[in-house]
Amino acid sequence: MNQASQHNAELLSPAGNLEKLKIALDFGADAVYGGVSHFSLRIRSGKEFTMEDFKAGIDYAHARGKKVYATINGFPFNSQLSLLKKHIEAMAELEPDAMIVATPGVLKLSHEIAPHIPKHLSTQANVMNVLDAEIYHDMGASRIIAAREISLRDLVQIKQALPDLELEVFVHGSMCFAYSGRCLISTLQSGRVPNRGSCANDCRFPYELYAANPETGTLFRLEEDPGIGTYIMNSKDLNLASHIAEILDSGAVDSLKIEGRTKTAYYAAITAKAYRMAIDDYYAGKSRPQVYQDELNTMQNRGFTDAYLVNRPFEKHDTQSLDFTMRMGTHQVSGMVTEDGEHFLCKYTTRPGDEAEIVAPPAGKIVPVSNAYGEIFEREGRLFVRFAKLEAKNGKIWQSVHSGNVNPIRLPAALPPYSFLRIPAEGIDQSPVK
Repeated sequence: MNQASQHNAELLSPAGNLEKLKIALDFGADAVYGGVSHFSLRIRSGKEFTMEDFKAGIDYAHARGKKVYATINGFPFNSQLSLLKKHIEAMAELEPDAMIVATPGVLKLSHEIAPHIPKHLSTQANVMNVLDAEIYHDMGASRIIAAREISLRDLVQIKQALPDLELEVFVHGSMCFAYSGRCLISTLQSGRVPNRGSCANDCRFPYELYAANPETGTLFRLEEDPGIGTYIMNSKDLNLASHIAEILDSGAVDSLKIEGRTKTAYYAAITAKAYRMAIDDYYAGKSRPQVYQDELNTMQNRGFTDAYLVNRPFEKHDTQSLDFTMRMGTHQVSGMVTEDGEHFLCKYTTRPGDEAEIVAPPAGKIVPVSNAYGEIFEREGRLFVRFAKLEAKNGKIWQSVHSGNVNPIRLPAALPPYSFLRIPAEGIDQSPVK
């Protein structure tokens, strides 16, 4: 019996900052990953974490029996090595549950500095076979985050050869033009280096095609047929929620990973919620793929694909979103409940008489109520809030509240912290973002 079959597979979510870390864990993640500084490969999210915040996140997770993995998966230059050493030392003092690294040198250095902390090898290392997995395992990696191009069949072979090595795979989130991340497009066009955490997402841009005659210097634009699109390098988003049973039946996968440290708090919540349901359903002997997909479809996305884990590349011709870079989901987030549970912050226009669905962490308790501020009620198995009065925390009464308003608005009754309020996107402009 291999390790994956001895215990339930882990659900691993992104933590772009302390708030998202708490949300992902509250909505069902077993562990989260994130980091501090530019060594974290996501400069924007790395800046949102201070060492103090990251330590607070680790404490929050450990108090709930959950884990935090520190990302130190950038590709350092010689000029950065002394800073890298100090950074690894500082991160080790916070006692994360593992360090995620991407290169043999950083793996060796981190093992020398913090031998007591497990090391996970980043997908950036592009491990796709038993030979490479064995080498990194011998060097001290306790887990390998497999290349995104790997097949389930190859994961099974790696697990059979190395049963003590944990294997982690991506199941949801953005995919780039170079699926395991070693891309130079952003570097060449804008000087922002993807493998140092500052990708400008150039592959998401529209491009016009031209033909040139080098002998005459003639240059002309190629006209495209309607519907062909110009987003020629824009990958759809990975979505394997309907394949969880197939993945876990393999017995090879120890951790299911969601991409998205720079995504919204709502994304952190809904992806954790959907995949938590899918994993729990699997171990309960049932499957509700439409339920998972309905939740995931509420978010903005680039279109979904199941990519290559369960299919060979030559079998798939639907991984690119050619006509748009992003489209709206079936729902719009209208509010997020504050940490005190008594108020919400507006994310979309809200007026007296408006109602919104409540999306709460699984363990949250919600009791129907009706009072001067509105009501909380159940309809068709879902919970909703309808507002009668919009009163801010400072006592001011509003006739309408709009996105960007920073005044916490009182709820009819306390809701679980970090719950979300959402409304159907019907009537809202759903044109794809060009």
